Amino acid sequence: MVSVKDAPRTSTTIVIRSDANARITRSRDPYFSLMRRLFQEDATAMRGQKFLMMVEERQKSGNPVKTSEWEDLIKELDVGRASFYSMRNKLLGAGLISNRNNEYRLSGQFSRDLMDLARWWQTAILGENPDDS
Repeated sequence: MVSVKDAPRTSTTIVIRSDANARITRSRDPYFSLMRRLFQEDATAMRGQKFLMMVEERQKSGNPVKTSEWEDLIKELDVGRASFYSMRNKLLGAGLISNRNNEYRLSGQFSRDLMDLARWWQTAILGENPDDS
């Protein structure tokens, strides 16, 4: 049996909303709104947001969060080990963070994947030229 820590993290599910009022840019807390599209429960979304903010702050300060700090992270986030790794795997699968050289870093893969999806839809399905937008 594979432990949660070592589980594959190649993809995740994200909620897409078509209602213009549900746009993240219209949210009072866009970061939390994004997390709610990844996580079903508010508490997990808040932990995901807190973890991402920790990764962001530490990365900017030149002291990235190391994977070996998992015990401190679960205490800081007030979550069990399996729940931490499940949350982390969703963030990795979504492409919001990466794990390189045993350090967590913010990743641009999430935005690249969404832009690629939007471009494909616009050109292949709608038959529009994305450069005309």
